[in-house]
Order: sequence, then C-alpha cells, then structure tokens
Amino acid sequence: MIETTVMGSYPQPGWLVDHERLLGDGVPRVRNAELWNVATDQLASAIEAATLLAIADQSEAGVDLITDGEVGRESYFNHFANALGGVSKDEIGAGVNRRGGTADVPLVTGDIHREHPIELSAATYLRSHTTRRTKVTVPGPFTLSQLADNRHYADQRALALAYAAAINDEIRDLAAAGIDVVQLDEPYLQANPEAAASFALDALAVAVDGVNVETCLHTCYGYAAYVNDKSAGYPFLDPLAESPTTWVAIESAQPDLPPSTVARLAPKKVVLGVIDLGRDTVETPDEVATRIRGALDHIAPQNLAVSPDCGMKYLPRERARAKLAAMVAGAAIVRDSLG
Repeated sequence: MIETTVMGSYPQPGWLVDHERLLGDGVPRVRNAELWNVATDQLASAIEAATLLAIADQSEAGVDLITDGEVGRESYFNHFANALGGVSKDEIGAGVNRRGGTADVPLVTGDIHREHPIELSAATYLRSHTTRRTKVTVPGPFTLSQLADNRHYADQRALALAYAAAINDEIRDLAAAGIDVVQLDEPYLQANPEAAASFALDALAVAVDGVNVETCLHTCYGYAAYVNDKSAGYPFLDPLAESPTTWVAIESAQPDLPPSTVARLAPKKVVLGVIDLGRDTVETPDEVATRIRGALDHIAPQNLAVSPDCGMKYLPRERARAKLAAMVAGAAIVRDSLG
C-alpha cells in the first residue's frame, strides 16, 4: 500500500561521467561515449561500483521498489535504441526534439529486431545485490518511433509496432531474471499527443503482450533540468486509463497538477510523482504526505504508489538522497494514519 519507488535514473558519480557535458549536450539519442570519465577497459567495473552506490542510497532511504539507477546508460533512450538491429551503426539520422529543435537520432535502415538482450546484464546485477523488489526501465515503442529517422518502414505506426516486438522480447528476458516491474518510458505521449492517439496504445499492447511481470507506463514533460514550465498539462492522459500496463506513472509535483488528476486514470493503478526535481530545496515529509492524502481522495491506497516526478539523473547526489528520504517518510506518515 503506497509503495515508494524511483522513476529509473539516479545521479551518476562525477568520477564516472562528465557532469558538465552531460547537462550541456542534452539527452543523447545516439551514442555519446565522450560522457564517460573512465577508460573503456575499466568502464564495466566502474559502472558496477556506481550501481552499488545507487542501490545503497535507495535502500538506505527506505525505497520499496528500486532500480540500478540506470548508471550504466548515457541516457534512458540511447542505450536501448542504438543496440537494436535495423539501426545503422555507421550513420546518424536527423530528427526533431520535443522543443521543436533538430536532434541527432538513430537512423532506421532495416527491420528492427533485438540482436541480443540489452538490459539483462544490468538487471541481473541489480537482482543479485538486493532483496527488495526491483524495477528495470526501457524506452517505450511510441517514443522510440518519434525519435528515429525512419528510412525503412512505410510509416511511424509500422515502425512503432516493430519496436514494440523487440521490447516484448526484452521484457520476457527481464521477467525470467526475476525483475518485479518493467517500466516503459513514454515522454513523447505528452509531446506528440495527436500521433499518440493514432497508434501509441496499439504499440504498447504489442510490447506487453503475454509478459509475466508487472508493467508500468511512465509519461512526463521531460527532465526538470531542461523543462522549467510544465503548465501545458497532459493532452494525452485520459486514454491511458485503457493502457495495457499494470500501472501508469505521471509527474505531478513540479507541474502542480490537482490531486483529482489520478481519477482521470481510473481504474488504472497510478504511480504519482510527489517530489519536484526542479526545486532545489528538499520537501518535508509533511508536504509529501499532504500530496498523497490529496490523491487518496480520488484513488484507493492499494492502487497508489509514489515516486519523484521523473528521473533523478541530473540532481546532486546528496539532494537526491534527501528527497528520497523525505518521500519515504511522507508515505510512512500516510500509511500509519491508515493503519
């Protein structure tokens, strides 16, 4: 009841990545190996060490459902997107980011398929280093289709369905490895609602078809490090009540959404963002508890989980730790009041 979790990413240590470049380059859609501060032959060991830090910080804060912090990824998107067959290894495509600017994106030149498991090694490492419930994230098929230069498929719908089939293969491996929840990150549901209405839910249905694990659809406005104004709302939210996933995760704290927003997703279970990652100060447990109580006027406690609004990748580690502790304490206040 009112499980606590993170959206996926956690701050990467400065000895692992170049933080100035990480922020300055924007969210990478193609490979950006220059981000790493560690030599290639030492990178795997360094990522394992950083993963242990992410696991320890979440565990110490008391988070119930934890991730590996995505510390071995340059971004939530590019690690998976560029590992797939059908994506050019030699050329980079041209696309449009959510602010309307140009972006380097994967170039699709053949049939999208999964040549090998992509997140399985990191998931197995996570599973072997905690007794808590675990979650692994992958980019969702709609967002993958929106951030690709498609020179192979007839249209974006066909491309999204191909991505979905590859994701389905990945989810099945993650479930077999003992991962409890697999999350599909779909920020472009908010950015491109008209295209989403055409085929996003169809692609999601293919991605989770027949999988034996809890699934979560996460949609958001983008990282707080890049997006200050989140007043535009969720133009593609009500249809997510029909999502084929177990959960739908939305950010709520920074955009200051009304607590009744969760009712728009009924009867779906909801992961509600209760920590504002654009705010430098740390929330108090009472502030978190107030947000949770507001949501509980519109949803049953067994159908509600809480998390930070989005990934914590761009926060200083100490602030991330403090915000997680406040979130867990706030949830505990509400749980205790419910008995």
